[in-house]
Formats: sequence, C-alpha cells, structure tokens
Amino acid sequence: MRFLHTADWQIGLGLAQLAEKAGEARKRRVDTARNIAQLAQAEKVDFALIAGDTFEHNGVSEGLIREIASVLSSFGCPVYVLPGNHDPAGPGSVWERPFWRNCPNVVTLTEPRAVALPGGTLFACPARDAEAKHDPTEWIPSQGRNGFRIGLAHGSVLGNPEIEVWCPIPRNAPELRGLDYLALGHWHSTVLYRDSSGALRMAYSGTPEPSRFGEADSGNVLLVEIPAPGAEPRIETRRVAGLQWLALERTIRDEGDVKRLLAELESLSDPGNAIVECRLRGMLRRRHLDQVDPVQQVLESRFFFGRLNTEDLLPEPEDLCWTEDLPAGYLRRAAKRLVDQARRNPEPAAVEALRLLYRGLREVQR
Repeated sequence: MRFLHTADWQIGLGLAQLAEKAGEARKRRVDTARNIAQLAQAEKVDFALIAGDTFEHNGVSEGLIREIASVLSSFGCPVYVLPGNHDPAGPGSVWERPFWRNCPNVVTLTEPRAVALPGGTLFACPARDAEAKHDPTEWIPSQGRNGFRIGLAHGSVLGNPEIEVWCPIPRNAPELRGLDYLALGHWHSTVLYRDSSGALRMAYSGTPEPSRFGEADSGNVLLVEIPAPGAEPRIETRRVAGLQWLALERTIRDEGDVKRLLAELESLSDPGNAIVECRLRGMLRRRHLDQVDPVQQVLESRFFFGRLNTEDLLPEPEDLCWTEDLPAGYLRRAAKRLVDQARRNPEPAAVEALRLLYRGLREVQR
C-alpha cells in the first residue's frame, strides 16, 4: 500500500501581514495544491489523504471551493478529505456543497466511520465542532484486523508543549487503536512519531505551504508505503512549498555590520519566492541611519515580500545632539522630549520617531 498524506492547506487564508502581496500569496497556495496533485499522479499512489483544514474557514467563496474541487478531481486516484477545526463538518460547511457529488474520486469524510480501502480499512475521525475537546480516535475499534488499518485524524498529540491542546490524541494512539499508520493534521510542521517498538506509525505531514515565520519544518507532504499489514511504514518527505519564509535577526554595531547584511540579502537564492522579515537590534549611531535605508530598499525590491523591523535598534546617547539641527519651535521641542525618553528608558516607539525625524531632516537638506 502506497499513499500520499497531506493536511492544513488552509485555502482562503487571509495573510494580511503580507499587505498588498496577500492576494498573490493566496493564489500561490492553490498552485501548491496543483503541484501536490501532479506529485500524486507522478508517484502513482493508491490514494491520497487530506487530514483536515483544507480550507481556512467555512465561509470561503463558492468559486474557491469549486477550484479546489477541480484540483482534487485531478489527483488521478481516490482522495479522502477530512474536515478539520477550521472547516468542521456540520450545517453550512463547505462539505455540504452539492458539487462534491460531481467529484467521483473525492470522498468527504464528515462522520466518524470505517471506509473500505483496497486491502484494508480507513478509520476517519473528522472534526464536527471547532471547540471539541475529546480524543477523535477513541471510537476506533482496536480489534478485528483485516488487512491494512489506517487512521485519519485532526488534533493535538499529547506531550508536545508547542502544540495547542485541541482534540487531544494519545502519544501511543496507533498501538491503542491497532493502526498501521495514523495520518494527522493540525500541526503545521512535519513531525514523525515512533511507537514503543521504534516503528514510525504516526505523523503530521505539516502544511504544504508555510503561513507564518517560525514554522520549523513546514512546506512538505509525505509519501507513505507499507509493505504488508503490521509492517513498519516507510515515510518519505517531499518538499512542495512555493514560498519560503525567512526571519533574519542581526545586531548592528558598526558600518561593516550593515554592509554584511546587505551582502547577505543579495546572496539569498530564489528571492522572487521568498518572504523575508529582517529585524535589527543594537545601538544606532548617527552615521548608520542612512545606511539602514538601503536594507529596506533591497527588501522591498528584491523579494516576493520584505519587511524591515528596527524596533530594537536603539540610539547611542552621544548621537542624539542632532536635534539642534531641527528648526526652533514645536518640532525641536518634540524631538528633545523623545531624546529625553530614549535616554531614560530607550523605548522602540521613541527611537523610531527619532529616526523618522532625522530622515525627514536629511531629505529636506538634500
């Protein structure tokens, strides 16, 4: 038995943090879904599992649902789709749309049930309530082995402090339920779990398209092959993400640090598919101010989306005397108040306001 395991597509995700590029990033998620369909065809898998959160919510547009239905229809194999906590089954859900009946290879699993597979059984554990607190796998009978036993669930594996507890799933669920493999969704990074014998029998595939900074190992799908009932699954991770999210934190101490950062940004590969957030920290010298601006320009012009964060870049106290260059009156008084705040307690807001004032002064002087 050989199949593809994916989850957490979250089609329709807002991505407001990407501002004007959010719409294009949403389209990229659909492109990644198409790439997964092509992978399923190329690998000639027996079937594909989507372990919940195909959609970001049940209010996505009908046109978008139809587009994803078309993608699922192109897999070239049966596709078993599980509702998750973002798109739970129930009245008004995306899974009640009548056009799913026009996708003969797509099986929407809106109730806990056993589904016949070639050579085995799939045990579906769908989300019917976004606030559910129970173990979704508890209904699976542990006895009655007849061929392969595959579980499909959406929830939180207990014992991982990084995963929010929603629909808690025991760490030893495959052993408790007598499963050859338990395909999970909900956690956005790829995680493989071994049972007490050391066999890999449970996994999060992770989201195939990252949605934020800090996802440790997202952007993948899993190809799973089980030679025979009871045998250990062989799991292969395949990278499918179209966009990469890079978070850079750099300390600025002198001119050389800024130059090295610019060189690093210029050397990053595939910039058109990279979302980069660059956070600077350190003490800000007056002569650095103009050198930081090109960093912003490179981020905005070179990458799919780039953002510069200077909230933790603080002023050197001896460099604050430039406020005397401002015209006398309320502008100079405001600047001096900000200087006093920065000297007593360097607040990011005061520092950023001083940067803006100085930048404005330089623009006028030019």
